[in-house]
Amino acid sequence: MDTGFVLLNVAGLLLLAAILFWMNRKHVSFSKRVFTGLGLGILYGVILHVSYGAESSALQQSVPWFNILGTGYIKLLQMIVVPLVFISILTAFTKVAAGKNFGKQAALILGLLIGTTAIAALIGIGSALLFGLDAEQIVQGDAEISRGVSLEETAAGVSDKVLPEQLLDLLPANPFLDFTGARPTSTIGVVIFAAFLGFAFLTIRRKEPEQAAVVQKGIDAVYSLVMAVVKIVLRLTPYGILAIMARTVALSDYGAIVNLGKFVAASYAALIVMFLVHLVILAVSGLNPITYVKKAGDTLLFAFSSRSSAGTLPLTLNTQTTRLGVPDGIANFAGSFGLSIGQNGCAGIYPAMLAVMIAPTVGQPIDLQFILTLVAIVAISSFGVAGVGGGATFAAILVLSALNLPIALAGILISVEPLIDMGRTALNVSGSMTAGVTTARVTGELDNAKYDEVMARETTVSEL
Repeated sequence: MDTGFVLLNVAGLLLLAAILFWMNRKHVSFSKRVFTGLGLGILYGVILHVSYGAESSALQQSVPWFNILGTGYIKLLQMIVVPLVFISILTAFTKVAAGKNFGKQAALILGLLIGTTAIAALIGIGSALLFGLDAEQIVQGDAEISRGVSLEETAAGVSDKVLPEQLLDLLPANPFLDFTGARPTSTIGVVIFAAFLGFAFLTIRRKEPEQAAVVQKGIDAVYSLVMAVVKIVLRLTPYGILAIMARTVALSDYGAIVNLGKFVAASYAALIVMFLVHLVILAVSGLNPITYVKKAGDTLLFAFSSRSSAGTLPLTLNTQTTRLGVPDGIANFAGSFGLSIGQNGCAGIYPAMLAVMIAPTVGQPIDLQFILTLVAIVAISSFGVAGVGGGATFAAILVLSALNLPIALAGILISVEPLIDMGRTALNVSGSMTAGVTTARVTGELDNAKYDEVMARETTVSEL
C-alpha cells in the first residue's frame, strides 16, 4: 500500500521540478527560479506533512528518493568547496597590482571580517539576554538527545586541547590531506596553503616576470575550469532547494519548532541587527546602503535559500565586481577569506547565543568577564569555519569547549537548525561583501560610478 503513496509523492516532486525546468526554458531569471523552488518546496512539504504526518511509513520511504535531488545537490556543493576556495584565493594574488596597497587591503579585509564577527557576538549575547533564553527551559526529545551525543563525539578531539593547540591545528601539515576534507579544519588549511602559494607567486613575479606569466596563465586556466564546474552545479540549485525544503518541512516536528520559537525569533532579531550594522559600515565609508541592498539582494537570496556560503561564492564575486565596482583582487580576497574566516552568522551570533543559553545550566554567571572572554574566543575561533553546512556546529563546538561548557546541550536546536541556518548564511555572505566593498572604498580603488549606476537587470548563472 505504501508503495503507491511513495510513487505518488515522488511524482509530485518531479512535477514541481518540471515546472522549474519549464521556467528555465522560458528564460525566467535565476533568482526567481530559486525563490519559486523555495516556495514550492515549503508548500509541498506542508501538504505532505498534513496528509501523512512526519512519522508515517509512506513519507519515510519517500525521503530517500527526495534525497537524490536534495542531498545530491548538497554533495555537489561540497564537491566544489575546496577547489573553489583554493583557486579563488590563488587567483586573488595574481590579480593584485605589484606592491600596490597589498598589505593595507589584506589587513582591512581580515580586520573587517574578524571585527564584525566580534560585533556579531556582542549582538548575539544581547539578543539572548533580551529574549531571556535558557537551555534548561527547553524540553529535549529523542532527536535532540541523539544530536547532543553526536556533538559530544565530534567534539572529543577538540575539547581535550587548549586554545593554542586548537589554533596550531589550523596549519596544514599535509595540504593534500586537507584537500580531501579529512580534518574539521581542512578548509582553513587549504586557505593557508593557497595563501603561501600566492605569496610565492608574488615573489616570482618580482624576480622572474616571464616565469610568473606562465604560472598566471596556468592559474587562470584552472580557475576557468573550476568555475565552469561551479556553473553546472549552480544551475541545479532550484531543484535542490525544492527537494531540500519539501523534505525538511514534511519531516519537521512543528511542536518542537513552536517550543523553540523564542530562540528562532531571537536569532533572526540578532541577524537583522547585524545586517543593519553592515549597512552602517557602508554608510560611514561614504556609500549609499540602499544601493548595496538593491544590488546584493539576489545574491543574499541565493545564500538564504541554498544555505551555502561556498556555493554562493561565484555570485558573491560577480556581484562585487560587476555591480558594486570592487576590483577583482579585493573581491576575490574578501569572498574567499570570508568562507573560512569571520562568518558573522555561523561563527559570531550562533555560538555566542548558545554560550549565553548554556552557561547558567552549569552555574556560570553572565558577567562582564564572561562576556569579554566569550567575544574574544568567538573572534579567534572564527578562523576555519567551513562554507558549507556544518560550519556553525564546528564553531559552536570550539567556543563551548574553550569555555568548558557542556556541548551536548547544543543538540536542543536540531529542530530549527535549517530554519536559522538560512538567515545565518545570508549574513555570512553579506559580511564578506561588506568587507570587500568597504576595503575598496577606503583604499580608493572602488569604481564609484559603477556602484552608483542603476542596475539594468539581474545577473544570470551563465554570465558568471
